[in-house]
Amino acid sequence: MIVLAALLALEALAMIAVLVVLLVDLATLRPDSYASAVALVVIAAIAAIWLCAVTLAFWRGRAWSRAGAFTWQVIQVAVAIGAFQGAFAQPGIGWAILLPSLLGVVLLLTRSVIQHTRRA
Repeated sequence: MIVLAALLALEALAMIAVLVVLLVDLATLRPDSYASAVALVVIAAIAAIWLCAVTLAFWRGRAWSRAGAFTWQVIQVAVAIGAFQGAFAQPGIGWAILLPSLLGVVLLLTRSVIQHTRRA
């Protein structure tokens, strides 16, 4: 349970870091499309806020946090698969995203996590 809480917290911090990088890029670089750049920043902000909420809810033992955490892990697996493919493939980034996501899925299915988030 503690390992999964730490993993979710690290993923939340990573998403906040992505948001900061996107904000700095938006402020310092000229994007091809300002609308797309702003939309990407907004989506990253929503994801960071959501992941922080899921992490906090999991720490408090809320049942819904398991579903939110599982959904996030599936999204990360999809992003990792995308990182392995295409003209700009980055296998190192793909593995860095995929392995923690798979660990998260396994931990979400453990007895201690299920008991922690079970309603009283």
